[in-house]
Amino acid sequence: MQALEMMFFRRVSSKTLRPLQRSRLFGSNSGYDFSKAIQELNKEMESVFGEPPKSSLAGSIDNQSMAHDSESAPTHVTQSISSSGLTHTDSRGEAQMVDISPKEITKRVAIASCKVILGQKVFDLVSANQVEKGDVLGVAKIAGICGAKQTSNLIPLCHNINLSHVALNLTLSPQDLCVEIESEAASNGKTGVEMEALTAVTIAGLTVYDMCKAASKDILITDIRLESKSGGKSGDWSRKK
Repeated sequence: MQALEMMFFRRVSSKTLRPLQRSRLFGSNSGYDFSKAIQELNKEMESVFGEPPKSSLAGSIDNQSMAHDSESAPTHVTQSISSSGLTHTDSRGEAQMVDISPKEITKRVAIASCKVILGQKVFDLVSANQVEKGDVLGVAKIAGICGAKQTSNLIPLCHNINLSHVALNLTLSPQDLCVEIESEAASNGKTGVEMEALTAVTIAGLTVYDMCKAASKDILITDIRLESKSGGKSGDWSRKK
């Protein structure tokens, strides 16, 4: 590489960069001489390094346009997403708490479920009520009810609603060596109770884990899902349909 550079500078200095007379540099035809010198220099550079990559003002404009488009893309994306039904984001893509004041008061009910897979050892302990911390199913049931009532404190954009009913059922399943948990939440209000039902089963499942973790770390909380909901503008929905 150094030899190539030396050859380039020798050729440029001997042909192109020769001293220009003061009269030629500042005379009436100096613009022509300077332009010719640049052309000769470009030819010498091409002979040594090859042709330069093509560039143009149009390319520069295209690049600027692309950069502008990339900067503005998130706004367009978030606007289209918001218009498609994500009510917790505004037209700029920022998080917002939904204004439910125009909505009608209706009876809202939601049912959710999950499973806590215990394994044979822990399942036998829970079935015999021999877990060191005590009654696993009873404590998890109370925890789930408390969790449902704390949903708006746990999920930032949930409304603080008045629950009229929360119930949990925890059933041992010998076939899957698990605890099946189902919750039902109800309210007479302007927004649904799906999150309250889902929070109830999640907190109940975590409580089962906490009660049994000393006996095994392989416990798995799985299949947290909404089973059905009723009330509100969207009407009734069921996973079983």
